[in-house]
Amino acid sequence: MRTLNYAARGVDEATDVLAFPIDDQPHETGPRELGDVFICPEKATDVTEAAVHGTLHLCGCDHETDNGEMLELQARVMADVRRGSAGEAEEPPS
Repeated sequence: MRTLNYAARGVDEATDVLAFPIDDQPHETGPRELGDVFICPEKATDVTEAAVHGTLHLCGCDHETDNGEMLELQARVMADVRRGSAGEAEEPPS
């Protein structure tokens, strides 16, 4: 992860998550490949949240330039994920 972070961002240390979009061209609506998300489990406190964070970057969000919108959206997505996980655990087995 340190090597990837240095090559992509010029930062010579490991990070929790990096996202690499396939391209920056606008696409028609519908399914498409967004890119790749790399997660360093040793650096990520929550691997699921790191995956959400990286995916939001692939969708064009940037917490370094917005006014907190990305991190607010990330918190809402994680709340939904946690609610869904709890709901699944409470359902009786089929």
